[in-house]
Amino acid sequence: MSAVPSPKNDDAAVETPTDSPTARANDTANDNPPRTADDAELRAAIRRLGDLLGQTLVRQHGPELLEQVEAIRALGKQGADVSELLAAVDPEQAIKLVRAFTAYFNLANTAEQVHRGRELAATRAAEGSWLGQAVDRIQAAGLAGTAAEAVSHLSVRPVFTAHPTEAARRTVLAKLRKVAELLEAPQTAYNERRLAETVEQLWQTDEIRITRPEPVDEARNAVYYLDELAAHAAPEVLEELAVELRRLGVELPLSARPLSFGSWIGGDRDGNPNVTPQMTLDVLELQHEHAIRTALASMDALREILSTSERIAAPTEALRASLDADLEALPEIPNRYRRLNAEEPYRLKATTIRQKLLNTRTRIAEGRQHDPRRDYLGTSELLRDLSLMRDSLYADRGELIATGELETAIRTIAAFGLHHAVLDVREHADAHHHVLAQLFDRLGDQPWRYSDLPRDYRTRLLAKELASSRPLSALGQVPADTLLDAAGVKSFGVFTAIRTAFEKYGPDVIESYIVSMTRGVDDLFAAVVLAREAGLVDVHAHTAAIGFVPLLETPDELKIAGSILDEMLSDPSYAAIVAARGGVQEVMLGYSDSNKMGGISTSQWEIHRAQRELRDTALRHGIRIRLFHGRGGSVGRGGGPSHDAILAQPWGTLDGEIKVTEQGEVISDKYAIPALARENLELTLAATLEATVLHRAPRQSAEDLATWSATMEGVSSAGQDRYRELVEHPDLPAYFFASTPVDLLGDLHLGSRPSRRPDTSAGIDGLRAIPWVFGWTQSRQIVPGWFGVGTGLAAARQNPAFAGTDWQDMYERWHFFRNFLGNVSMTLAKTDLRIARHYVETLVPRELHHFFDTITEEYERTVAEVLRITGESELLGRNETLARTLRVRDMYLDPISYMQVSLLKRQREATKAGLPVDPDLARALLLSVNGIAAGLKNTG
Repeated sequence: MSAVPSPKNDDAAVETPTDSPTARANDTANDNPPRTADDAELRAAIRRLGDLLGQTLVRQHGPELLEQVEAIRALGKQGADVSELLAAVDPEQAIKLVRAFTAYFNLANTAEQVHRGRELAATRAAEGSWLGQAVDRIQAAGLAGTAAEAVSHLSVRPVFTAHPTEAARRTVLAKLRKVAELLEAPQTAYNERRLAETVEQLWQTDEIRITRPEPVDEARNAVYYLDELAAHAAPEVLEELAVELRRLGVELPLSARPLSFGSWIGGDRDGNPNVTPQMTLDVLELQHEHAIRTALASMDALREILSTSERIAAPTEALRASLDADLEALPEIPNRYRRLNAEEPYRLKATTIRQKLLNTRTRIAEGRQHDPRRDYLGTSELLRDLSLMRDSLYADRGELIATGELETAIRTIAAFGLHHAVLDVREHADAHHHVLAQLFDRLGDQPWRYSDLPRDYRTRLLAKELASSRPLSALGQVPADTLLDAAGVKSFGVFTAIRTAFEKYGPDVIESYIVSMTRGVDDLFAAVVLAREAGLVDVHAHTAAIGFVPLLETPDELKIAGSILDEMLSDPSYAAIVAARGGVQEVMLGYSDSNKMGGISTSQWEIHRAQRELRDTALRHGIRIRLFHGRGGSVGRGGGPSHDAILAQPWGTLDGEIKVTEQGEVISDKYAIPALARENLELTLAATLEATVLHRAPRQSAEDLATWSATMEGVSSAGQDRYRELVEHPDLPAYFFASTPVDLLGDLHLGSRPSRRPDTSAGIDGLRAIPWVFGWTQSRQIVPGWFGVGTGLAAARQNPAFAGTDWQDMYERWHFFRNFLGNVSMTLAKTDLRIARHYVETLVPRELHHFFDTITEEYERTVAEVLRITGESELLGRNETLARTLRVRDMYLDPISYMQVSLLKRQREATKAGLPVDPDLARALLLSVNGIAAGLKNTG
């Protein structure tokens, strides 16, 4: 039986995602492509899944559906226009067709993920691990002796966010994970039956969420991945890191956290009214429940293997004393363990640790006070118990046991803690000023109302307040609602919730307080003053329970990043807070809004330049800078290969520490398959280690960097002008909403946060960056990923001021520029103006078609300029595998796009005529959005 829609040319109709290790493998080690497994294996897997899907369609709906899909696929392969054929399909049949093509994409992408894992395993076997290659380069550079200091700060933290860009439901992802497991298993009759069953389950599963998720639902999705990472990928990577660092003569301390995980879910309040202070505490409790469960599993494994008898190897006095104290404090430990393991101290100690974990879970659930003899508050107490075991084994001929599974368990628990992920809290700057306005105006000691204060005056006022010892108000001592309005109570409540979290869970659960839309120092100081009111900061006692992070997310703020940081650190009170936080200042860089406001050239360049200024400013003040990169999945929101992006950072900006947001489809693509999760974690660690040790000084001459920077400034300036000319046109909102299905985003229920900002206009300005990218991507125009680049490059190339620029040399030797053009090239290759034209001609009023002419003109200019610099004859000329898969993918994605256009036209005509929209038509439309997202592997 012919499958649907199995590719007949034996090419894989799948796309290597932009952040996959293999997508840009030529840029990783020494520009040699990795070995790859035979593509025939991938083609066979896709045919196998296609056959099973075809059989499912026939069983479920009869042969007619299969025949129709095969006919559409065949016409598409021949390059025929199928738009008229699909325009005549009724909504009920449209649902089936869209679901069939979407199911194929989901299955094919899963097969590609499994294949990618095998490719990477082959590369590892042939060339060594990514960490091993990084260590080799450090040794070759003669810098092994300096590695210890760099490694002492090594801290890589992927931060999971709830930003709504993952179109697939978790239940769909779980079934695709099962498909991946069965593809990895031997191809037996039993496994084939399970695979067919899973494909059928997938077909009978609704792809569309019936309701919007709450933050706790989003947190459950995140802990699903965290559970898997703690069980598989993270322990392997941490063990590999420890082994490789020993080649440099560096022994990684057991308490070190070179890898950890963060989350915004339940803490990101900016524009999300559903994230209340109580919701933050609820999410933390959920995280602890899962983390304790993971730690219990580790203890069960250790109890199984740590059978060392004290008759053969004596424990240290410290371990014996600790064990005796535990046994006395924990009478609930069954006598049979005390009796059977009486001469096995390590097994018995693991049993007492297990009981303390159970007691910790009970204490949290019942809200009781911490008893240090019977339970844990935070991770440090647990690590001390485990380290006692490790040190004791090491002391009496148990080195291999000490540094084996026990040490790996310790490093894993250090990474995940009893909280699984460190929760960041984020709030918009205006929310803090809203609270302070009520408090200052109530005092009446200022000549103006707080909201009318000029920014510089307000900064001085808040700095003076920080330096004083008086409480600004009675907040913390009296109910906040007696002093504040409802919004103020909610904003201040998050600070008291943080204090409650520390008392209940320990000091590790929340680390950073991020101030969105920081435009000046007063925006940050406002949050610090409120934290002081809640008892989280005491300048005079030199204590600060949390750190404060400015989020610079517009081109204007990125341009003055250095001066903002300098002004912050020049204030003695704030400098004392940074000192209390270990002399580290975190700064977050916003990719999404800077791109939406200034275009990709300006966004990328200003972020790069801001990092230089932040580095230099931090050096002058004698503190370390930790950069937090707020990247999205798509290139238009800062996406792209993480490994390349890290190595492309300016020299000296990475001092071992980096945070990067992970969101939406990026999380599932990078972490759903254990083999890929391992490679992605190791790639990020390897790049950070290499950048920290090897990139402490410029890799190019000062003259070259000055020339290239000036040239890039010209590219950015002209590119921004071109971009702003497009987006500031008064008629662009009408074109955008007409040519894209962006108005459907809210009906998909992707996340708990509204897609629009509160209290903003109904036009483009009111849209968040995610729906902005979402709409352009669905219609295959993908404007945010490349528009303005061609104009910028052409203007700089033709400008006599940059006549000395060797563009090819700049491309080959400047990591930033090569990474920038590589990501732009990838987005240009994903753009399909042939399909986009069908959207425009069918859906957009003719008087607005000039926008598409402008987009087409800029696209052609950008392609030409990029190819001129790269020296290639076509886009992705150095990545033929990706170029091929994009071409083949179009044959299967195009029908969904044509169907979407037809359905959108029918829906809009019905709405315009005042007629009710057919429920099947509405459902088919939402399914088409899911299908295109599955094919492109990007929503926002």
